[in-house]
Amino acid sequence: MRKMIFILGFLASSFLAPLSFAQSATQSATKLVTIAVASNLKPAFEEIFKGFKQTYPQGQSMRIVYGSSANLASQMRQGAPYDLFIAADESYPLRLVEAGLTRDRGVIYAVGHLALITNAVATTTTGLSLNADPESIKALLRSAKKIAIANPDLAPYGKASVQYLQAIKIWGDVQDRLIFAENISIATVYVSTGAAKVGITALSLAKSPELSTKIQYVALPDALYAPIQQRMVLRRDPAPSAVALYDYLQGAVAKQVLANNGYSIPRAD
Repeated sequence: MRKMIFILGFLASSFLAPLSFAQSATQSATKLVTIAVASNLKPAFEEIFKGFKQTYPQGQSMRIVYGSSANLASQMRQGAPYDLFIAADESYPLRLVEAGLTRDRGVIYAVGHLALITNAVATTTTGLSLNADPESIKALLRSAKKIAIANPDLAPYGKASVQYLQAIKIWGDVQDRLIFAENISIATVYVSTGAAKVGITALSLAKSPELSTKIQYVALPDALYAPIQQRMVLRRDPAPSAVALYDYLQGAVAKQVLANNGYSIPRAD
């Protein structure tokens, strides 16, 4: 039986630190520009957004909401005032396009990748072996009591994780030991805290300096899951500062940050 673990109190750590829509909605009557960001992007986006605010002072008044792409898109369909939606795939932004909620089709700003991660303490104390050899990876996954991934019904990286497990032909062996997290950041926290010893996450999160002493990782072959093309879209009539951030994310500085964080940069859409 598949297992679902819900968000625990300790997950509200600085690694996740999302601002809920409810919090956003209670702000003052001052025009609030809110940006919705897929959780896989958090480490890279924080660096990008810091640079943006130094260049564009209007960024100081923005609020950022992190979450799964499915939940953020659903909130936007229900009226959440997200001026810019920076998703973890294409399908959720394009559904908003079809619903007439966006300025246009937006752009693909990055291509994401998967990584297999293990808890660092478990790796050293229990003899877990983590390397890029395909047979070693299969053996590790088969032996794991719990494997953390993002919920494939909510998070594109969870969907890609399922595709990977099916491609290496061990889906039937491991599906009853999967722990589904609401988004990919939470799946990563499960492994970093030891709630699960093994997981599949975004390469960008695996490379996060905050996790360097907590996990070990190896990148997984791109050919074994569908390309994770990440699209962003502006809502209809977006605030000028959101448009400025949208443009900034397509600039050389932001692209370099994305590349440094494990993303591939696509050609112009």
